[in-house]
Amino acid sequence: METDEHLAKRLQDGDKNALATLVTRHHAPLIGYLYRMSGGNRALAEDMTQEAFLRVIRAIDQYHYPRPFKAWLYTIATNLIRDHYKRAETRYATVDVDSATLAATHGKPETHIERQDDAQQVVDALMTLPETHRAVVVLRYYQELPLNDIADILDIPTGTVKSRLSNGLKKLRQALEKDYSHEP
Repeated sequence: METDEHLAKRLQDGDKNALATLVTRHHAPLIGYLYRMSGGNRALAEDMTQEAFLRVIRAIDQYHYPRPFKAWLYTIATNLIRDHYKRAETRYATVDVDSATLAATHGKPETHIERQDDAQQVVDALMTLPETHRAVVVLRYYQELPLNDIADILDIPTGTVKSRLSNGLKKLRQALEKDYSHEP
């Protein structure tokens, strides 16, 4: 199987078939990432995924082989979601999530996520995290990216990734424990 990096190089050379393969490989995982980053807003995640691939097409000349393509793609997606929430007219909102949809998406960091009944609580808890912590947690545990790739995507040192991951998981556990302590 051809690597993402070789496909990106072929895309730079004008091979549109390479784009189709990259989209096939990364479409669903990227929706899952943006879904979690947007608090379970499926429509927004789908729109942002489409925009990310459009930006890949427009900016493919800026891709530097052999940089990991996946890290470059997720950098684009992360910047899109950040920009979306920076706009004054955009407000964070709780979105009803279909538990089966959330459970069917990639990777699960802790046992809370394995139980479908807790899916909305996990999404809500993720949204209580600062964006800097949420991005690290989602990239590590849902997208299963290595720490070095996360550092590359977010343009921060690996030590900062480790710190944000530790703090983010601590805050996530606290938010989930708070939710569970209020249940009847």
